[in-house]
Amino acid sequence: MFTQIYQVTGITCEACQYKVNHVISQIENVNNVVVDLSSGQTYISTQKNIPLHILQKAFEPHTKYTIQENKNNDTITLSSPKNEISEEKKSWFLTYQPILLIFGYIFLVSMLVSFSRGFFDLMLLMQVFMGGFFIVFSFFKMLNLKSFAESYMMYDVLAYRIKAWGFIYPFVELSLGIAYITHFNPFLTNLITLIVMSMSIIGVLESVFNHKKIRCACLGSVFNLPMSTVTIIEDGIMILMSVIMLIKF
Repeated sequence: MFTQIYQVTGITCEACQYKVNHVISQIENVNNVVVDLSSGQTYISTQKNIPLHILQKAFEPHTKYTIQENKNNDTITLSSPKNEISEEKKSWFLTYQPILLIFGYIFLVSMLVSFSRGFFDLMLLMQVFMGGFFIVFSFFKMLNLKSFAESYMMYDVLAYRIKAWGFIYPFVELSLGIAYITHFNPFLTNLITLIVMSMSIIGVLESVFNHKKIRCACLGSVFNLPMSTVTIIEDGIMILMSVIMLIKF
């Protein structure tokens, strides 16, 4: 087992950090990558020594970044698995606490509104929940639109091909949220939601099933959430609700 240390220039934000991590992780024989945001120093855990020119070739489509050998120490041989590079691991609950709290708050408000007519209204609950979901999630994405777009294109099938989609998507979410809250053309709103979320879940499924270590961009750059089955469930719930409401309306 080897640990190769390189210097990567062009890293200016967390989105850059995850972009560099993603690019290097796709190279054969790479087990783990740790990128220091402040210094650009990058630690690559590999099965065998990877020549610099292979790493540089991987960055050719990403001209913002340049990878060079570290002047002090470029290769370390690891004698024990305990010494492998690893990032601080948190429990499942602590990792996904932000998204669980957001879902909880939106669901609680939706439940209260669904009983506002004196009886439980499932359709109203889903309408309010989806409106709140899209508005809240678009807010977090817009806090750093550029960072979100760069992270989103790492796994979304449409944003990967059309970079502008990463910048447009939060506004689509906001528009859908307003449409649900105002009860604007329910059939059209749910149809667009079904199409958008179905496209979104394709990239998520591919990333999770291929065990790619990618940051989930659902809450923008505010929270560090890994792509996982939680993301699949999140998108799946929205798809299911839109289908039910399409049938109803």
